[in-house]
Amino acid sequence: MMTNLFSTFDPATSFYYSMNWMSTFIIFIMFPYSFWLINSRYNKMIQVMYTTLHNEFKMLLNKSKGLTLMMNSLFMFILINNMMGLLPYIFTSSSHLIFSLAMSIPMWMSIMIFGWIKKTQDMFSHLIPVGTPPLLMPFMVCIETISNIIRPGSLAVRLTANMIAGHLLMSLLGNNTSSSSWFIVILLMSIQIILMIFETAVSLIQAYVFSVLTTLYSSEVN
Repeated sequence: MMTNLFSTFDPATSFYYSMNWMSTFIIFIMFPYSFWLINSRYNKMIQVMYTTLHNEFKMLLNKSKGLTLMMNSLFMFILINNMMGLLPYIFTSSSHLIFSLAMSIPMWMSIMIFGWIKKTQDMFSHLIPVGTPPLLMPFMVCIETISNIIRPGSLAVRLTANMIAGHLLMSLLGNNTSSSSWFIVILLMSIQIILMIFETAVSLIQAYVFSVLTTLYSSEVN
C-alpha cells in the first residue's frame, strides 16, 4: 500500500537492485532497422516523423543544418521516455528533475560556450534588443542576462512538472477505486481513460516543446 503520494516516483523497486532506469535506455533497442527490404508501418511512421521535424528544425536554424539530427534524436529520446512512463509499473524517468537537467544544462552550456568564444559581438548584441531607449539599456542587459541564465532550469522544470502533474492525478484517482461503489468506480475509470489520452498528448507536446526551444536557443548563436 502506498503510504506517500510521491512514492509513485520513487526509483527504487527492491532493496537489492533497481531496474527502473532500464526503461530510460529502451530507446536504443527500438531504433528502426534500415536494412529490411520492405519497411514496416513503424519504420514509415518514424521516417515521416523524422522528415517533418527535420524540415521544421531546418527553418529555425539558419546555417547549422547538421543540428537537426541531434534535435531529432533529442525529441525521440524524450518522447519514448514519456510514453514509457504511461505504461503500468514502468518507471517514469522524465518525471525526475535530474533527468531533465542532465539534458538541458549540457545543451545550454555548449551553446553559451560556443557563442561567447566564437561570436562574442553577436552575444552582446542579444542583450540589448533593437530600439531600446538608452535609459533602459542597463536594465535590459540585466533582464536579458537573467532570462538567459534561467533557460536550462525552465526547460527542465517545464518537462518535469507536466509529467508529474498528470501522473499524480491518475494516482489519486486510482487509489480511490478500491473502497468505492460501482458507479464511482465506472466514473473514475472513465476519467482515467480521458486523462490517459490527455497524458499521451502531453508526452508528445512536451518532447516537441523541449526540442524546439533548444533549437531556438541554438539558432541565436548561428
